[in-house]
Amino acid sequence: MRTIFVLLRKELLQVFRNKAMLPLLTVVPVVQLVLLSFAATNEVKDIKLAIYDQDRSEYSQRLINKFIASDYFILSPIPMNMTEAQLMLQTDEADIILQIPSGMERDLLRLKKADMQLLVNAINGSKGGLANAYATMVIRDFNREVQGEIAARTVSMRAGNSMQVSFRHWYNPELEYRTFMVPGILGTLVTILILVLTAMNVVREREIGTIEQLNVTPIRKYELIIGKLLPFLLIGLFDLAIGLIAGKLIFDIPIVGSIWLIFAFCVVNLLAVLAIGMLISTMAETQQQAMFIAWFFMMIFILMSGLFTPIESMPVWAQYLTIPNPIAHFVEVMRQVMLKGSTFADVEQHFATMAVVSVIFGSLAIWRYRKTGA
Repeated sequence: MRTIFVLLRKELLQVFRNKAMLPLLTVVPVVQLVLLSFAATNEVKDIKLAIYDQDRSEYSQRLINKFIASDYFILSPIPMNMTEAQLMLQTDEADIILQIPSGMERDLLRLKKADMQLLVNAINGSKGGLANAYATMVIRDFNREVQGEIAARTVSMRAGNSMQVSFRHWYNPELEYRTFMVPGILGTLVTILILVLTAMNVVREREIGTIEQLNVTPIRKYELIIGKLLPFLLIGLFDLAIGLIAGKLIFDIPIVGSIWLIFAFCVVNLLAVLAIGMLISTMAETQQQAMFIAWFFMMIFILMSGLFTPIESMPVWAQYLTIPNPIAHFVEVMRQVMLKGSTFADVEQHFATMAVVSVIFGSLAIWRYRKTGA
């Protein structure tokens, strides 16, 4: 045990002797958390809307006012005809064209229905889909108001002829996107930081020649590996604590569940990350190679983590590939515990999966180190 503490002290001194390392481990993750939490959002705002109103009636003006009152739309210059409207769509002066045909008010009053056309710029499929959904929502709300007015003019409304739905948003009542993103981004940043540091650990020792000196000492193999990986586990827990404090102070992110459960899973998850990083470090010959290999895994882990797109929306084969992904499990557990107040029984499957990943990759790393460390 004394040998492990000596190695732990040596690794921590080596890390903190680098004057640039301390800011990288403390300030940079917080800055990244703040910037990404504001920038990484699927919300679509400031949608440029051009309305070609051929009806010019009271109802068409009411519809236009509803779009103006919405926080999602910015009214573009009014086109004089559909040709000009389509040109605005082509030159990105407008994201959506709404064509209100002549006789819209008449059709609503007589036939209780009217046709309108939406032209949506769908080069960005996600933005186009959301923009179309927002515009459709405004039109549907306008239609509901008009139909209620028309019905009130003609017949008395009976309670039994209408259906009302009440709803509540659980776990994120204000539908605040940052509440959903901050826990996931925090888990991702901690995982990436520890993966990179671990991946460059052994290979750095090999480059400067100290790994050979360690190999000829009476230090046992498990003591050497534990002594080299334990500092990064402590650094990961420290960064998680800083991130949780920053998330609470800056974004007021709720922490409904147990904070100890979050740290307990962080330990298990980081053991898997350390094992993967150690395997990369034993495979690479230089720090540059280690960085490229770590970057390769990081991109796959992030894009298939469920941070930005739900894992359930991926193909079945891709969903299976997310099983050994530490970031995917970290993101899910962070969101469940912090926002839903999940207990150990709710996330024990994630604990078990990461424990298996730790054993598999840890065994490979030990075997690989024995092979290349001589």
